[in-house]
Amino acid sequence: MAFSTPIFVYGFLPVMLAVYYLLPRPARNGWLVVGSYLFYGLGNPSCVLVLLFCTTCTFSLALFMPRKGTRTRHLLLLFSILANLGPLVFFRYSGFLAQTTRELTEIPGAETLSWLGTVAIPLGISFYTLQALSYSIDVYRGETRPTTRLVDFAAFMAFFPQLIAGPIVRYRQLAPDLKNRRESRHQFANGMGVFIIGLAKKLLLADPCGAVADQAFGAAGPDMLSAWIGLLAYSFQIYFDFSGYSEMAIGLGMMFGFTLPVNFRSPYRATSLRDFWRRWHITLGSWARDYLYIPLGGSRVGRWRTASTLILVMILFGLWHGAAWQFLLWGLLHGLLLAGERVAPGRGLPIILRTALTFLLVSLAWVMFRAQSPAEALHYYASLAGAASPGEASWWTRELIVTWEHLALLLLAALVTWKEQPLADNPTRAKWVVLTALFWICLVFMGSGEATPFLYYYF
Repeated sequence: MAFSTPIFVYGFLPVMLAVYYLLPRPARNGWLVVGSYLFYGLGNPSCVLVLLFCTTCTFSLALFMPRKGTRTRHLLLLFSILANLGPLVFFRYSGFLAQTTRELTEIPGAETLSWLGTVAIPLGISFYTLQALSYSIDVYRGETRPTTRLVDFAAFMAFFPQLIAGPIVRYRQLAPDLKNRRESRHQFANGMGVFIIGLAKKLLLADPCGAVADQAFGAAGPDMLSAWIGLLAYSFQIYFDFSGYSEMAIGLGMMFGFTLPVNFRSPYRATSLRDFWRRWHITLGSWARDYLYIPLGGSRVGRWRTASTLILVMILFGLWHGAAWQFLLWGLLHGLLLAGERVAPGRGLPIILRTALTFLLVSLAWVMFRAQSPAEALHYYASLAGAASPGEASWWTRELIVTWEHLALLLLAALVTWKEQPLADNPTRAKWVVLTALFWICLVFMGSGEATPFLYYYF
């Protein structure tokens, strides 16, 4: 169930809010758990068991960590990591590993493992696994006291606004709200405004840009201009789609009295790749910094060692996004670019040129992210360079892609990207007029066609 569907806006959300505010405060976390499991289970009821397993294992093992010696704490942390990574590896990576083994080796019976590629991936497993790992590690380090209330921890793990695609939240960030939050009309109204902005980004910008990108990437051989239009469209699509989801999640959290962390801060205005990753998917970047980059040495181990650590972390970034070679290569590409900035930082260029160059490099890397295989990505790069053989219907493809409507859409997306402001509180009456108009337009778009899934919905 996506946030941009009628069943959510007209059905699930009003019921969740109505029951939530009718219940006494001590029962509200329990209702959030029940509602979140219903939200999660509507897609695939069996996947609820995976979330329940990860929740109970992480909660139970963390309870004993502060009371035990160093050796036992090590073992408890190891068991917790295995309990959470085990389902993730099985559901997300076993099919990829089996296929790779089949293609690269001649191990007898390897073909019998092909069924692993058909296993349904539980929604949100990549996100709640990271949350569970951060909790276990923080308790192990003594940075967080383990909670004794299972219902609070279950609400943290399953909180439906950010369960599917983030932002990635740490328990210590949400603990004050889980224990003693005070909902208010002011916070609720601000949350509605933030939700509407995210919904508009998804329906009015991301989905139309996605339609253009699908035409370009789906063409047998787009010409150079069509390929560039398609690439720009995808760059805007993935930003507005993902940031729109994050803002909807933040807005929904505010409606229930929670403060979720900002996940995007105008990333296409970045002046370097390093700056880009400080602005894009901020919660994932901070997670990787605290639990991967710094433990591996960070920037304390010399320029070249730091560069190699960055490459390794970004490869893991890529694999986290998907079990396929193109995601690994996308992560490797970003790692090499970040390492290059570390070794030879280029700060002599004017800001406008650095911003344009950063956007160009990020967009070119998106080709590997969007493609279905490395071969398809290379073919699209050739189209961007004008070196690919045009398909039989390239003229027809160009007529579909290179239109005044699509150019106007890309210009609007660029203006919104450049001019957008951080999420603001206290919208004025004039802003509320705009927000109300946006909401009604979104409802019209929502009812006029099929819902387009969020790009990060199955990550």
